[in-house]
Amino acid sequence: MAITREALPFGLRDVKIAPLLVTGLPGTLVDLPNAQEFEFTDTEEYTELRGDDRLVAKRGAGSTVEWTLNNGGISLEAYAVMAGGSVTISGTGSDTTKRYRKLATDNRPYFWVEGKAMSDSGGDFHAILPRVIADDSLEGTLSDGEFWISQASGTGLSSLSTDPKLLDVLYDFIQNEQAKDIVAFVPTP
Repeated sequence: MAITREALPFGLRDVKIAPLLVTGLPGTLVDLPNAQEFEFTDTEEYTELRGDDRLVAKRGAGSTVEWTLNNGGISLEAYAVMAGGSVTISGTGSDTTKRYRKLATDNRPYFWVEGKAMSDSGGDFHAILPRVIADDSLEGTLSDGEFWISQASGTGLSSLSTDPKLLDVLYDFIQNEQAKDIVAFVPTP
């Protein structure tokens, strides 16, 4: 079966994030549990050249991506990837405690985001933002009789990795004829 001409993504099935290593490559994937929304907008600021009472030219400053993630529940490990800070586990058995802690000196790091939707036309559709930062809000709401809903948003910039598969990539859309899991990035040998 040949791949369809157009992707018809339907239903977000999975979102994984990963801290970026010093090489600009993603580290260990962390699941964003119960992903509800992965939204992104390609945006660019333009400067206009005007003269003789008319618009002569427009010049872009370079594209960026504005993104938002919503999910139900919270993974402390995923939160640490987005916000910085650390996760520790103490105790044993039924007396185990997991703690996320952020210090005033912990900066928000850059990280990798990959979302997967099934495709109504067969297979699946992956959207990858190889370098994002939560430079907007990280939110969580605890309400009476409601599940915890988390939201994060920020900006995506082009990859700084020198790996040929990621060099200057702002984002990737991948349409697969057969559905594929989100897997760890494999660097070019």
